[in-house]
Amino acid sequence: MPAAQRPVPGRTRSGAPAEGVDAPLRVRWLGRVPYREALVVQEALFEHGRGQHLLLVEHPHVFTHGRTADLATNLRCEPAAVGAELIAVKRGGDITYHGPGQLVGYPIVAVGNSLGASDHVHGVEDLLIDALGELGVPGAGRIEGFAGVWLDPGTSDERKIAAIGVRLRRGRTMHGFALNVSTDLTYMRDHIVACGIADKAVTSLAEEGVEVTMREVSDVIARLAAERWAGGALERQDVAWAHPSDGRDLSAFSRGEGPGEQVKLVSPRATARMEAAGVTEGLSIETRKPDWLRPRVELGPEVMELRKTIRSLDLVTVCEDAGCPNLSDCWSDGTATFMVLGERCTRACGFCLVDTRRPLGPAADEPGRVAEAIERMELDHAVLTMVARDDLADGGMAHVAACIEAIRLRRPSARVETLISDAKGDDASLELLFASRPDVMNHNVETVARLQRAVRPSAGYARSLSVLARAGAAGLTTKTGFMAGLGETHDEIVGLLGDLADLGVDIVTIGQYLRPTSHHLPIARYAEPAEFDAWKRIGESLGIGHVEASPLTRSSYHAKQASDAVTPVALSAR
Repeated sequence: MPAAQRPVPGRTRSGAPAEGVDAPLRVRWLGRVPYREALVVQEALFEHGRGQHLLLVEHPHVFTHGRTADLATNLRCEPAAVGAELIAVKRGGDITYHGPGQLVGYPIVAVGNSLGASDHVHGVEDLLIDALGELGVPGAGRIEGFAGVWLDPGTSDERKIAAIGVRLRRGRTMHGFALNVSTDLTYMRDHIVACGIADKAVTSLAEEGVEVTMREVSDVIARLAAERWAGGALERQDVAWAHPSDGRDLSAFSRGEGPGEQVKLVSPRATARMEAAGVTEGLSIETRKPDWLRPRVELGPEVMELRKTIRSLDLVTVCEDAGCPNLSDCWSDGTATFMVLGERCTRACGFCLVDTRRPLGPAADEPGRVAEAIERMELDHAVLTMVARDDLADGGMAHVAACIEAIRLRRPSARVETLISDAKGDDASLELLFASRPDVMNHNVETVARLQRAVRPSAGYARSLSVLARAGAAGLTTKTGFMAGLGETHDEIVGLLGDLADLGVDIVTIGQYLRPTSHHLPIARYAEPAEFDAWKRIGESLGIGHVEASPLTRSSYHAKQASDAVTPVALSAR
């Protein structure tokens, strides 16, 4: 729904603080994230959130500049020639650089109404000065008239080790700091005039002889930031710190090796990734499922007739293909999920039973066939899902958009929900889909931050948040889902729900992970029904419009009811 109609995360519908919601600083190490993806997540947390957040990242090479930057003087290269982007941002300051080896921190926090931007900048400077002191750099300070942190300020050898640029509006901040840990300083010395300051040097911890890891620096800053902005209350989640440079955690097709034999989805490397994420044990595949995971599927005459319709049009429903336990429930309620763009995926996630052979081209007549099925089935709510299609320039988004348009021509009364891949985070591809205005735009985060690389090595937490944030910024109703039972903790789930609430996500689904075969990731445990009930209460108390949570919940379960629940009329009645 449009942002103005969304509930305020961390508040009840009346605007009062949600019962039991505290205000820790939610620190997230997100790994190496393209600048634009981090920016859109920041903007969503800044616009919709009420929680306190600190995003810690590295960026690929990028130059950013504020509104008053003098690019004619201070940009000394063609950015593309040095492997960098050039991006204009809504903040103060001149041109600056972000890249590997630099810790970038984005505090999205509330500051007192009496504080102006300069006071907040001084607070960030103090945070970094204190952190540098703990890291063995005692001579850090500030220079009057220059934002940032300097070593040996006031001497002939003063040099800048951290840049700062912030935006403050209505007592809430975004943007932040960039601390040079082991940065390639060529980008700041030769390619730009860093921050427009031509007569002062730049440095890094490594250049100062301080050998520390990015993780050690992040640990110190996270703790000190929590003391400064949250009274010491810290809730931290990190994505995996190790990122293989050779792409061995991707499917062979994604690495460009072409078609091959069908792969085993859990290799020794996949097991090693789970162990690195802290998951060392799991249930045997022979372990009996608890009774609450043994549904009774009723295939009555109406359901069988719908199945005939689907068969006659040579279509695939996820309901059947995945053996969904909720098939009869959803179909009898006028909801079905269609898989478009084929059944072969260019990724090999450890939880998903999917064909990873080389995909075929999109079927040009598929939009028409899907629309005809929906008309003949008289569906009220149709869900379109897809495999990842990294082989297509737009990730398949134009094809999904064509399906939406065809459905609306054949059955205008049907709501259309899309469950999409991340399109590699490409703005232009996602815009192709957003322009078709699906009634619900779903993209699953699948698991908590810590387990992302182990569970879906070709995707990422920050990228998924950015897809949801961009859909929200486009005024779409947003939805996401994740699984329990992969080795996550209760606190991690609560933290994930907090992130989604502050991002402005409207609908969340939570279900039990079920291992498809012995080649898939093990089940760490079976979460009990009462736990799902608790996560629903917590998520909705944080401000998420509707949380559908139960052991048998899947992405499209009760999709129609969930969509109904977050309409403006429904929300105003709460």
